[in-house]
Amino acid sequence: MPKRKICVVVTARPSYSRIKSALTAIQNHPDLELQLVIAGSALLDRYGNAVDFIEKDGFPIAAKVFMVLEGENPTTMAKTTGLGVMELTNVFYNLKPDAVITIADRFETIATSIAAAYQNIPLVHIQGGEVTGSIDEKVRHANTKLADLHLVSSDDARERVIKLGESPEMVINTGCPSIDLAKEIHETPNLDFNPLEKYGGVGANLDWKNGYIVVMQHPVTTEYKESKKHIQETLKAVKNLDYPTFWFWPNVDAGSDGTSNGIRAFRELEQPKNIHFFKNMEPLDFLKLLSNSKALVGNSSAGLRECAYLGLPVVNIGNRQFRRSRAENVTDVSYSQIEIEKAIKMAITSEKFESSTIYGNGNAGTKIAEILATTELTFSKTITY
Repeated sequence: MPKRKICVVVTARPSYSRIKSALTAIQNHPDLELQLVIAGSALLDRYGNAVDFIEKDGFPIAAKVFMVLEGENPTTMAKTTGLGVMELTNVFYNLKPDAVITIADRFETIATSIAAAYQNIPLVHIQGGEVTGSIDEKVRHANTKLADLHLVSSDDARERVIKLGESPEMVINTGCPSIDLAKEIHETPNLDFNPLEKYGGVGANLDWKNGYIVVMQHPVTTEYKESKKHIQETLKAVKNLDYPTFWFWPNVDAGSDGTSNGIRAFRELEQPKNIHFFKNMEPLDFLKLLSNSKALVGNSSAGLRECAYLGLPVVNIGNRQFRRSRAENVTDVSYSQIEIEKAIKMAITSEKFESSTIYGNGNAGTKIAEILATTELTFSKTITY
């Protein structure tokens, strides 16, 4: 029997950590052949050039798709997605995969789903059924309705996908592959590198070894005009605390220009002595940095996923993760300097929380590979409600 060709499309920096353990398991499975496609902001230096880390980890890349239009607003999001549909359609036509995997809910992932579904290629959706309250949620549910096999990350998500009309036998809770990496770090938590020396970045030369926080705050696509104002509140709170801080650049979403401009202007005018900025890190290094920090601040889904498993206090700002399932480690605050500052002070003085398996127990990658090897992968011609 020939190996099943599984095409995985990674379109952004966070998507790689969300799928890395599954990529390894697919690559190592005797009955599967990995076809890895790197697209979107994962190819761009200004967003951390995730493709470099992917190649360094030894994954062969079948195709690269440049599709991001400058502007970081709703119009360029729509045009980027349209360009992605055209380019990925050609990629799938040439690779002839037995199934295509699309990941989570980023706006451009719908391009993967359309290009596969319209060509009658079985589509597998990772991390369907979750809710966030922004355009991402609409994209996630649209991916679900185009997909044929649903590998979700929680029981709550599984119930929601079934309520959307999908066949229960095709909706499987594998847990999130990112928890596989968190489990690895949880078992060997030592920070065995100097972030400043290994990754460079820009900003203060921090005395971080006695404690630090990590900040990762992205624009909210439905509030993109407020992005600069939102990030300024967080910047003022963090600077005022005068606590060592590693700050990561935002994703390529509508509003990221406002977020980025807000950071640059604040950095130049205020010259904070307690903040150092990075574009990206290898997934395992990022999790080591998180695990050894006092808290994660911002609105990244890592706060609700990996940090839940790591038991790390999280200050979650604003509406980006609205309604998403969370463990006890998360404190929600508004876009207010006073609230953010108060919550960070509490977080850095608190103990770590018990590890939560709300998004999996650390074996999602091998589960996903085995399901892909043994499940009948067919394009759904009809949907029964």
